[in-house]
Amino acid sequence: MGIGSIRNLDYVVLLCEDLARARQFYLDVMQFRLERETPRWVSFHVGSGLLCLRPRTLEGVFQDGPGGPTGSASVQIAFRVSPPEIDECQTELAAKGVELMGPPREIPSWGHRAIFFRDPDGNVIEIYAEV
Repeated sequence: MGIGSIRNLDYVVLLCEDLARARQFYLDVMQFRLERETPRWVSFHVGSGLLCLRPRTLEGVFQDGPGGPTGSASVQIAFRVSPPEIDECQTELAAKGVELMGPPREIPSWGHRAIFFRDPDGNVIEIYAEV
């Protein structure tokens, strides 16, 4: 079956300009459970998968280029919660000093209500509920 047999997304790796800062954001703000940590790798359990962080570098196998211009996202990551939790998440994020990209939004075409904000590397984080 080859490629057609893929059934799960196991992990996502975000390339970070400042690994320590990104680690603190996902640990303290997002409250994800730390799975593994080395000087050049951090992974968190999120549901059944892993969200992993590693520094952006010109060394090693991938030889990453520089990050995008300030204010541009490299990726958008979405996390689902129950409908009543959207407002709770907004309150928690505000209490932690996270700047939201506007108030909660109704997105009728997707049947979502969502809030958006950025991580320390400018990636867009979405927390949404199906409504």
